[in-house]
Amino acid sequence: MTLRAAFQMDPMESLSIAGDSSFALMLSAQSRGYTIYHYTADALNYADGRVWAKAHPVTMVQRVPGQHFAFGDPVQLDLGDDVDVILMRQDPPFDLGYITATHMLERVMDRTLVVNDPVSVRNAPEKVMVLDYARFMPPTLVTRSLVEARAFLETHGEVVVKPLHGNAGSAVFHIQQGGKNLASLVELFGQVWREPFMVQAFLKEVTGGDKRIVLIDGEVAGAINRIPGKGEIRSNLAAGGHAEPTALTETELEICAALGPELKRRGLLFVGIDVIGGKWLTEINVTSPTGIVAVDGFNGTDTPGRIWDAILARLDTRRA
Repeated sequence: MTLRAAFQMDPMESLSIAGDSSFALMLSAQSRGYTIYHYTADALNYADGRVWAKAHPVTMVQRVPGQHFAFGDPVQLDLGDDVDVILMRQDPPFDLGYITATHMLERVMDRTLVVNDPVSVRNAPEKVMVLDYARFMPPTLVTRSLVEARAFLETHGEVVVKPLHGNAGSAVFHIQQGGKNLASLVELFGQVWREPFMVQAFLKEVTGGDKRIVLIDGEVAGAINRIPGKGEIRSNLAAGGHAEPTALTETELEICAALGPELKRRGLLFVGIDVIGGKWLTEINVTSPTGIVAVDGFNGTDTPGRIWDAILARLDTRRA
């Protein structure tokens, strides 16, 4: 099937092509003969019921650093009429700009499939949707209060403090018993972010890795275990962690079974969840999840192809 796909994402020049999931999806689309467009979120426009963007046809992608893409001449791309699917893949921060982009794309959903569903992305930030599955989470506090944070630390001994809408392991702090820096940290968070922050009981199991499990339309597609770098508690690959092959525990399979139907119902087709110690769910990543290149490297699978097949199935259902 011929498919016209638009990627709303970060500039192509900035991609780390070795592990970037969006780039892997582009390579797969190219191998299938799909028509590919690229534009950034700030190129979105709306007038008279139409949403369009100045976009570039992607004429070539290849795993050659510095020569990894080629563009055709820019076009005015009507996102309701000129493409079959939009992949909303720009990286966070999940700020008002990100939220506004979801509102814009919502205007074309009756004509064009958007992956992931922008309404669901807007309503399911990584560290907020996970609260619906508190039974699988470590002890967690969401607050702006130093008093509450201190009480939580006293109860649990060691905690991790992180911004509610952070990404890639940025601004994640380990506070040990006594919490000498907790007041300064809460003050800093209050100055930088208006929203509450998250405090979680520190999980010593994180030294053994933080598992990224990829779900495609609610089904498990694979997983990697991300090991923190030396002297780090953060296992994110962008923060110096490295990936190892892994299998899922019974509890992790239970978590995926609990999440899968709801993810599918919400149109969250490509999702990455994070689990520590084989049992503690910490995040549900729906904005621009990563990890599929490493998963395929270890398992010999074709996760980008599986994502495109799920997209085709969704399109067939819409057209039926």
